[in-house]
Amino acid sequence: MQIITGIQSHHWTKRTAVTLGKFDGLHRGHQKLVEKIMTYKSSGCDSVLCAFDMGRDSLMTKTERREKLDGKIDWLIEYPFTKELREMEAEDFIDRVLCGALRASHIVVGTDFGFGYRKRGSAAMLAKYAQSRGYTLDIIDKERYQGRVISSSYIREALSEGKIALANELLGYPYEMSGVVEHGKRLGRTLGFPTMNIEPEEHKIMPRFGVYACMVQIDGKWYRAVGNAGIKPTVTNERRRLLEVFVFGYEGDAYGKTIRARFFGFERPETKFASVEELQDQVMRDIRYGEDFFRK
Repeated sequence: MQIITGIQSHHWTKRTAVTLGKFDGLHRGHQKLVEKIMTYKSSGCDSVLCAFDMGRDSLMTKTERREKLDGKIDWLIEYPFTKELREMEAEDFIDRVLCGALRASHIVVGTDFGFGYRKRGSAAMLAKYAQSRGYTLDIIDKERYQGRVISSSYIREALSEGKIALANELLGYPYEMSGVVEHGKRLGRTLGFPTMNIEPEEHKIMPRFGVYACMVQIDGKWYRAVGNAGIKPTVTNERRRLLEVFVFGYEGDAYGKTIRARFFGFERPETKFASVEELQDQVMRDIRYGEDFFRK
């Protein structure tokens, strides 16, 4: 897979099969669009996913999105949502971007796809111009879960409520975050349960602050763990978003290493305790929760 920013840096010589959107989670609905453009590879087209970068909080970092798409599509375009793009008329977007720069033979979108100035463009407009501009159009129905449309907003809602099992079901994979293990106050080590702290990337959405059963990858190996996502109100007033994990069976030194944590079960919301001793007692219960979760 090749990755470019915008469309100005590349000239396509082959025809393409293109899908477009924010793709801020690559959830099960997005995956249907990806699967469809991949079917056109057999006709000699490059598969192209054009992801508009809105500069907002997201379910997925660019690195995570690249990893999910690598080995599937030919091209990933990370397209900044600039003033020029925002104010481009829908017809100009079809002619200049889709048919001009991208040389689209096949366009794949969802039923609610909107584009162009004030979102005047729609799937219906793309269908209107398909024959005259020489492309085919696939309008893909929304994926649903228990009668509700799967969307990024639905997943955000589930994460905000600590419904991690639901969020994972909607995504089609476990929600995760990565970061470099940083030096903390070593309080956990003092209390008998050494932990690792990572700070998520700036625009990465954290699930509801609280304690989760996690799987943590260190040096390519996966470990069971229990983690607290939040701001650690009992021991600090910094209000930095951190994920603090206690990893079962790991005895190495992870400081400075990039680790990855995947969320599974939600135990309880984050709490400010009256004392470190109360915190210690609760952490022991959290550890037992994690052990029981994976045992089951």
